[in-house]
Amino acid sequence: MKPGEQLPPLEIPVTRTLVVAGAIASRDYQDVHHDAETARQKGSPDIFMNILTTNGLVGRYITDHFGPTAVLRRVSIRLGAPNYPGDTMVLRGTVAEVAEAPGSATATVRVVGENGIGRHVTGTVTVTLPSEADAPSTADVPSEADAPARAGVPSTAGVPSTVDVPSRADVPSTADVPSEADMPPEADMPPEPTAPAGGAA
Repeated sequence: MKPGEQLPPLEIPVTRTLVVAGAIASRDYQDVHHDAETARQKGSPDIFMNILTTNGLVGRYITDHFGPTAVLRRVSIRLGAPNYPGDTMVLRGTVAEVAEAPGSATATVRVVGENGIGRHVTGTVTVTLPSEADAPSTADVPSEADAPARAGVPSTAGVPSTVDVPSRADVPSTADVPSEADMPPEADMPPEPTAPAGGAA
């Protein structure tokens, strides 16, 4: 990273979904960002992107380029030609200044975004990056070779499966319980003793 370094351009299709979703995500409920008919009544040919969505896209442009260790310190932008649905915005950046510090470097990047009408956004972004010596390398990330082999990982062989659980066939059913049909009828039961005729002796 050095002054004069050019960032690769980023093309962003300006869809109707992006315009509306960006407004909702930033809690900007002005009708000109989601209601095309109202926007036309107010003199605009269509809905258009709000400044907070543009601000987020500029920040994303910088962090996508410099990586996950980049920390945005400041984003300052100014809008020009509106972003209408169906257009494409192209962001370009140039490193203007770099300030070195122990363990980090802070850069100022000038950003310009243009669409089919003209220049939509101009601004500067201040971003801090760790120095190359302090930045994590891929050598610090465990590889598959460092991961335990499958042979050393407990398998499911010792875990009881559903075949070890008694099935309904092993559970006594109501067919094993004597029913009334299996009980001797009353005619086969011994008669109850009766008192002698004439009363008790």
